[in-house]
Amino acid sequence: MKKARNEILQFLAGLAMLIAGLFIFSQKVMVSSGFFGFGFSIGGFHMGNGLIMVPFIIGVVWMFASEGSTASKFFTAAGVLIIVVAVIMTTHISLVHTTLYEWALILVLIFGGAGLLARILFAARPAAEGQRQQEQNRQIEETRTKVAAIEDELERMKREQ
Repeated sequence: MKKARNEILQFLAGLAMLIAGLFIFSQKVMVSSGFFGFGFSIGGFHMGNGLIMVPFIIGVVWMFASEGSTASKFFTAAGVLIIVVAVIMTTHISLVHTTLYEWALILVLIFGGAGLLARILFAARPAAEGQRQQEQNRQIEETRTKVAAIEDELERMKREQ
């Protein structure tokens, strides 16, 4: 019983460390987007902000006009994918000025908490070990029964001679 309580405390401590580390990290990160007015380019092909909506619009019109053909659904999905990729590609993430102490604290909290959680979540369970032990005991008992049956048969054969 003591071990289960200890595992619960370790799990909660790991979860608290991970949440605290991610919270502090999120406070130290600046996110901005250069999407407005810039557009994006893939492989030398530059698309302005309005142009990234064209494949999506064509796909939606085609889907309603052709009663939902597979090609129109694919084209619409490709349009949505282009929009999502454009937003992600134009997002800028930067870390604000932090001291080495703050950075080390953030890393220890995040990775220490993740390590504690992983140790608890991926550890072998006593129930599984108990089931394995029961299976071994059953096999041992079956073997003893077979050996006893063979010994009885040998004794019977000796008496008949």
